[in-house]
Amino acid sequence: MGYWLMKSEPDVFGVDDLMKAPGKTEPWDGVRNYQARNMMRDEMKKGDQVFFYHSNCKEPGIAGIMKIVREGYPDHTAFDRNEKYFDAKSDPDNPRWYMVDVKHVRKLKRVITLTELKSHPQLAGLQLVRRGNRLSIMPVSKKQWDFILSLE
Repeated sequence: MGYWLMKSEPDVFGVDDLMKAPGKTEPWDGVRNYQARNMMRDEMKKGDQVFFYHSNCKEPGIAGIMKIVREGYPDHTAFDRNEKYFDAKSDPDNPRWYMVDVKHVRKLKRVITLTELKSHPQLAGLQLVRRGNRLSIMPVSKKQWDFILSLE
């Protein structure tokens, strides 16, 4: 099983929105970074566990847990001119962008803030706490996953 962290701005799509989605399941669309795309397309597997991270907000941090319920497939929002994430260079016959479907597992008992995550030497290798890391999707090791859950 793999472990991941996926970021979203809570005023755009937060953990509460996922909880309200039909079947508590939603496509994770709109990712327009090649490295993150490759992880969704090539590495994420059904059943993988994911931290739902609220970014670009007053108190950024891990707010919940979700799981991958559908492996990478073409992100149809790239083909639709009316979609926010439309990409004129993306071709349905040779898709540029991919997405996965995620399902809400649970909210954390509390948000584990970025400030708190940075304060633990055990998480020094976590991509999230490294300076300049802007990726919206990143792998988390099993050891890091377990440690973060112990903070709850």
